[in-house]
Amino acid sequence: MELLSQAGELILLPYADVRLVSFVRDFDQPEPRPELRTFTTRPKMDGLWVRLAFRDGGCMDGILPNNLLQLENYGFSIVPPDPDYRNQRVFVPRAALRDLQVLGVVGSPLNIGRRKKPPPKEQIPLFEQ
Repeated sequence: MELLSQAGELILLPYADVRLVSFVRDFDQPEPRPELRTFTTRPKMDGLWVRLAFRDGGCMDGILPNNLLQLENYGFSIVPPDPDYRNQRVFVPRAALRDLQVLGVVGSPLNIGRRKKPPPKEQIPLFEQ
């Protein structure tokens, strides 16, 4: 894997040694807290809510796109639990993972075509003309 340092130097890393690659907003922000590695509640962003288990024993939650055509052969590009903090996106190589579990589907396209229940007859129309 080729990385460009802040000084402009090219760094070559063996792909098997890479745990994850973070795409950050700003390098001067402090490191994320460990509790921000998992979602504390059900995420609001559409996609597949996944839990990644790394070979070294760590784990992390994230959101994968709910489109199988966007899955990559070499790894997974996920949105971390707190993308507003520092990491906008994280790339995790398949070789770094021991397990990947889908915890939920958020914003399923199956809900789009469902009919809504009609309002009860007792309810008065407030905003209809």
